[in-house]
Amino acid sequence: MPRISTVSSRTDETAGMLLGLAGVAIFSLTLPFTRLAVTGLDPLFATMGRAVVAAMLAGLWLWWRRAPLPGRAALPGLAIVSAGCVIGFPLLTSIAMRTLPASHGAVLVGILPLATALFSALRGHERPSIGFWCVALAGSSLVIGFALGQSGGTLHVADALMLGAVAAAGMGYAEGGRLAQALGGQQVISWALLLSLPVALPLAAWDVWRHGASLGAAGPAAWAGFAYTCVFSMFVGFVFWYRGMARGGVARVGQVQLLQPFLTLLGAAAVLGEPLQATHLLFALAVIGTVALGRRMAVRR
Repeated sequence: MPRISTVSSRTDETAGMLLGLAGVAIFSLTLPFTRLAVTGLDPLFATMGRAVVAAMLAGLWLWWRRAPLPGRAALPGLAIVSAGCVIGFPLLTSIAMRTLPASHGAVLVGILPLATALFSALRGHERPSIGFWCVALAGSSLVIGFALGQSGGTLHVADALMLGAVAAAGMGYAEGGRLAQALGGQQVISWALLLSLPVALPLAAWDVWRHGASLGAAGPAAWAGFAYTCVFSMFVGFVFWYRGMARGGVARVGQVQLLQPFLTLLGAAAVLGEPLQATHLLFALAVIGTVALGRRMAVRR
């Protein structure tokens, strides 16, 4: 029996890692396809329309699974997930991607795991050690240094928007991780998407009324980018990601996220034709190193 249990555990870990890798691969293309979308679509529509379409998919999934309504106590946390992951991160990145290369954004987003841990600590869910805070400071310094170096010594508005997007996603991920322990990860993102509809639907409709002509003139490439972010970035990616963590364990499968900056750089080259620059690769490697080191530091729960 112990041997069978060990084999089963290894099988679960392998399956979890593969599912997690699929999720990270999907997320890694979010910035390139967002940049593609905003070449012809208004950033507000790219964000709110994405939330509306994903909320429809989430509603169908919840209906199919006959998922129970979340308790009243979960609503504030779901609102935080909705504000951070459904509205904040997509809106800020959509605006930033109008002027920033996706490869540049990939390096800045590389610090997201540390931002998630920071917000988890601020909310009182975890207690990182002093070593972790030192590593987090080093990683943040690398990201800010990269942004300053790329923009001639001053932070541009687009850089600040990307850092704000990282903060928004970190807040949403931290709260979502807490809620997933009770609701399950897929329900967390699904209910957060539905909770965004009272904001997203009117704003999407208003933007269609305001920019209807330009939306109609958007080319196939912009709509392809929009479709990807609606279906894959906002919904399907979370299905793979949360299933992977449930199957293989949060700590082990979470390590796969270290590959995301490199996959985004490759995606930017493949989707947008952005050149792979040595500076981007080196800074991405340095940021990933700090995140990997931070995961080794003690974090009390």
